[in-house]
Amino acid sequence: MSDILKPVPGGSADVSHLQDVSRARFKGVDAESGPLGRAPKTIAETGLTQNFLFELVAKSALLGGKTSLTQLVQRLKLGIGVLDAVVAFAVRERLLEIVRRGANDIDVELQLTDNGRVRAAEFMARCRYAGPAPVSLATYEEVIRRQSVSHRFVTRPALRAAFAGLVVKSELLDDIGGAVNSGKPVIFFGPAGSGKTSLAERLGKLLPGSIAVPYALAVDNEVVQIFDPLIHQPAPPEEAPGAADAPLDTRWQRCRRPAVISGGELTLEMLELRYDPSSGFYQAPPHVKANGGLYVVDDLGRQRVAPADLLNRWIAPFDRGRDMLTLHTGTRFSMPFDVWVAFSSNFSPDELGDEAFFRRLGSKLYVGALDIEAYRQVYDQRCAELGVDSSDDAFQFLIHHLHMPAGRPLLACYPGDLLRIVLASARYLEQPALADRGSLLRAWNSYFAVVGDNDNLPPPHGATEWPAKKLVAG
Repeated sequence: MSDILKPVPGGSADVSHLQDVSRARFKGVDAESGPLGRAPKTIAETGLTQNFLFELVAKSALLGGKTSLTQLVQRLKLGIGVLDAVVAFAVRERLLEIVRRGANDIDVELQLTDNGRVRAAEFMARCRYAGPAPVSLATYEEVIRRQSVSHRFVTRPALRAAFAGLVVKSELLDDIGGAVNSGKPVIFFGPAGSGKTSLAERLGKLLPGSIAVPYALAVDNEVVQIFDPLIHQPAPPEEAPGAADAPLDTRWQRCRRPAVISGGELTLEMLELRYDPSSGFYQAPPHVKANGGLYVVDDLGRQRVAPADLLNRWIAPFDRGRDMLTLHTGTRFSMPFDVWVAFSSNFSPDELGDEAFFRRLGSKLYVGALDIEAYRQVYDQRCAELGVDSSDDAFQFLIHHLHMPAGRPLLACYPGDLLRIVLASARYLEQPALADRGSLLRAWNSYFAVVGDNDNLPPPHGATEWPAKKLVAG
């Protein structure tokens, strides 16, 4: 029989041992696959107080006008046993009332009493969060520890498989492998367009397996939202041992290890909790959402904050594996910093000027221009990807009549950028997409803002002059 017709022993839940219970529940979490823990059967096992859970129930009922146990299970991601106890308390206190009974004990429809609506409105004014029940910080820390990104390592075959399709020097690939296994942050530096960002992003493929990500955390009765559908990709479901006998805690979502990228928009404020006064709860900063995965800081040195200030923000987390965050109430608390960080920059580490920070980096890897053979590989790849026809004559023209006279290095970004202009022009003219001398010259002029007739460029091979006036960007 459902407990909603029975008196609830005691006034409020005994939460003195909540942290111990929370830790015990996740002793079986596997470091590689990160399966979810057993669903809590009691209020104490949720790691939350009865009053906190009632706030979520009351707000759910207020939003829907009426609610049911089944709807509460779906919204709050809690089991019938837990919700039954919370609802029973609310019915006894005349905050909720039963308006319909179905054929079984869980088919019960509920609505707030007048007093309950007043209380729910007060809850909603303080915090509008009414989603999946948060998990406790103690439980979160234990799960992060057991599925830590520091458990990973890579071998040469695995690394080459992860970087398949990218044209990278063999020596640089081996340096990346060593950087990965060092467990320390890494920085890729070199000229713009050399492929640093592509290398940093590809590091995410070196983080296999899945992790458990909570929808939200409860910290000092405040809600911090962690799960972000733009970042966390749900992983295919796996059958956990004993899952048939022990339902999983669906306040957690199994996800692929996250890969988060911040660029020139990054500020110091973005690395702190973001409180929204209108909603009354917090969004976790990007490096917290990346826990258990990869965080790429792209274009370091281009942010609106001084590089030294930005880098100094990371020194303590790198050293201690923990970060300090502050609620708008002034309460400070410690969070796990379990994220592998990669930087990319157009500046050398010396130019960024923070020796104390760069001592903490495992590797500083230079990514420069390609040689002609590697550049040809990139050119051929982009032609195939974009569906542009070309020839050896056109490629030789690009190298010897455009790059060399202009002194332009063979950077990995140029073939794709130039061929996209060729393709766009062909579509406009309703012609086949063909990269020849003329179309490459027009693309070059447009891309590099070349003004004039380019008299410094020699005519095509075997000719004494250009056959027609050249088109230039105008």
